[in-house]
Amino acid sequence: MFKDLFQKKRKYATIPSERLGSDTLPADGDRPKREIPEGLMNKCSRCGSIQYSKELEKNLKVCSSCGHHMRLNAMERIRMTVDEGSFVEYDEDLVSVDPLNFPGYANKLEQQEMKSGLREAVVTGEGLVGGFPAVLAVMSFDFFSGSMGSVVGEKITRAIEAATEKRLPLVIFSTSGGARMQESILSLMQMAKTSAALARLDEQGGLFISVITDPTTGGVSASFAMLGDIIMAEPGAVFGFAGRIVIEQTIRQKLPDDFQTAEFNLQHGQLDMVVHRKEMRATLSKLLEMHTPKGGV
Repeated sequence: MFKDLFQKKRKYATIPSERLGSDTLPADGDRPKREIPEGLMNKCSRCGSIQYSKELEKNLKVCSSCGHHMRLNAMERIRMTVDEGSFVEYDEDLVSVDPLNFPGYANKLEQQEMKSGLREAVVTGEGLVGGFPAVLAVMSFDFFSGSMGSVVGEKITRAIEAATEKRLPLVIFSTSGGARMQESILSLMQMAKTSAALARLDEQGGLFISVITDPTTGGVSASFAMLGDIIMAEPGAVFGFAGRIVIEQTIRQKLPDDFQTAEFNLQHGQLDMVVHRKEMRATLSKLLEMHTPKGGV
């Protein structure tokens, strides 16, 4: 009985690796690692589902599992909105400098440009949306969190002035973390400058459609983003001036879970409509058609 317990271990033959068939798995420690190309898959930040990047692109970066609208950069947004080949960019060479010699700001600008592929946090220009001409300003959160510095304010102001001069409708897609702290008071001045330009557009009877995307906060939400003749937002987009934590600490009350979302703001009169990304281009086209005089602009 005890003899069987202490018998010698059975010897196993070693098979050369070249003789291993495709159905034979090597030991765990020697198992080859499969390398998945970077960018092949994407994970939804809301529900955690894994999706192929190509399928996600076809779905306009909207999660097929939970409907979460993922963030777009400015050029992606323009491609989804403007008729192919019709977009003409404004002020492409206008870039930020370091007016206050803020420590590290110049290097950060270079890093942001390399990371995002953009030269600033907004791209402006004009093009056709469903065949109807419009001036567009499209912000991008992946450049300095969409913060509004002197150049962002200047480009948006110039776009507003172009819409006023050419008597074209204006569409602004907003996404921002607020004013750019590295430019201090110069950044805050952009709130007044853009708002004054919009007042002149309104005096001329111009149309301004503001599209809120996730997230839109701080000085951008407190200025031009909330001055639209028509204000719409994508589903789930968070926007407001101060953040949830700051407000809760100030009023010492717990806020609703959906506070500052597009749906919450629509319910409380801060929006005209919430529009799914798949319907955004058609909705904008319809609004532009409704406000275009018969016989052309």
